[in-house]
Amino acid sequence: MSGFRCFQPSTGEWFVRIALVACLAALADSRAEAQGVFLTSIGPINQSMGGAATAAPLDSAGALNWNPAAISGLRNSEMEFGIGLVLPSATLSSSISANALGPGFPPVTLSGSGRSDSGAMPVPTIAIAHHVRDSQWTLGLGVYGIGGFSANYPASTTNPILTPQAPFGLGLGRIYSQAQIYQIVPTASYAITEKLSIGFAPTIDMAQIIADPLFLAAPNNANGDAFATYGPGDGTRVSWGAGFQVGVYYITNNFWHFGASYKSQQWFEPFHYNSQDELGRPTVAKINFNLPSITSFGAAYTGINRWLFATDVRYYNYAGAVGFNQSGFNADNSVAGLGWRSVWSVSTGAQFDATQRLALRMGYTYGQNPVPSSMSMYNVASALIIQNWLSIGGSYRLANNVSANFAWTHGFQNQITGPYQSVIGPVPGTSITSTVASEILNAGLTVTY
Repeated sequence: MSGFRCFQPSTGEWFVRIALVACLAALADSRAEAQGVFLTSIGPINQSMGGAATAAPLDSAGALNWNPAAISGLRNSEMEFGIGLVLPSATLSSSISANALGPGFPPVTLSGSGRSDSGAMPVPTIAIAHHVRDSQWTLGLGVYGIGGFSANYPASTTNPILTPQAPFGLGLGRIYSQAQIYQIVPTASYAITEKLSIGFAPTIDMAQIIADPLFLAAPNNANGDAFATYGPGDGTRVSWGAGFQVGVYYITNNFWHFGASYKSQQWFEPFHYNSQDELGRPTVAKINFNLPSITSFGAAYTGINRWLFATDVRYYNYAGAVGFNQSGFNADNSVAGLGWRSVWSVSTGAQFDATQRLALRMGYTYGQNPVPSSMSMYNVASALIIQNWLSIGGSYRLANNVSANFAWTHGFQNQITGPYQSVIGPVPGTSITSTVASEILNAGLTVTY
């Protein structure tokens, strides 16, 4: 079944200590929530391991995404194909208590709840890793979805946040959002010695963000009724971004494998929207978003017959990424950003070779929540807050060089609650609650050569 390319290394005590200290430092933090806009894994094999791959190159897709140096550790050259389906389940509730709006407004209590109908989102995976014959080089190419979100809440007459925009309501009206983020990763890894490899990959990104209403752009009062409203944000195209990734992969003589990687911030061109004002006249909106940098540390152990164990620790620097780090309102009353904080996550997985044809896997992921409760209102269309992810899956060898891979992941329900936000701060007596869970199904084929 899937396994590592074998070297004959000696023990590197300094690297072992650094990796173990990093793992223990992250595990000491007991908060367990989501890792934000990114998927926890890439492809069915990596998904069934909970995303752990920085020191456990079981497949080309997982290695290419989490550690470019690790493709040197693949047992064979291979091509991997997969298709995933993400099925989110989300509910948005809000309430406004009597007198919350202050003097001059009727003392009315209003509350309600709405369910998103966003359906399944497809996530394709294509990856190839090729060991160059009689060379220390391994070359790879990955094309896959790395993240996104979706929401589709109907308008409401009782749920305040889903009532029409002022003056006919107190909310945003119906909320529709969708983000799809794909990455192209041409990769090169070089085996410096039989135990140590380094890797590098430029990263090319494609993303589309739809948000209706587009509250990240300035509202307009074209009809002159003193109530400015946000325009639509579905008239957009795919935007491009780029960055890079570097990594190191190290194997010891005592069944331990270690890895580390750094994926830079992904710098995107501005996202442009052909929108319109309250009178239907054309307007153009522009928003700025970059993806945060990701630092990964990994360890794997293969010292028990037919078993493999792996753990990854990751740091997502949302606080340093444009669009995620800002919060509040700009001078033109547009929302400055989503107000996310940087987070750690931990992924762990195990593989058991049940037979010569069948490998079974289980994985688990948890991490800190990037969305503070106070930012709940700004994230009604992007409440990526699931706490815990449990995965199971496996691979079955159909022929000597062809394996079928499958995985299922359950994202356990989580929720956040925060107040309405205005240009002068939180509004007392108000609340907005997002409740989210998810299922992910993934299947594909691996062809080795």
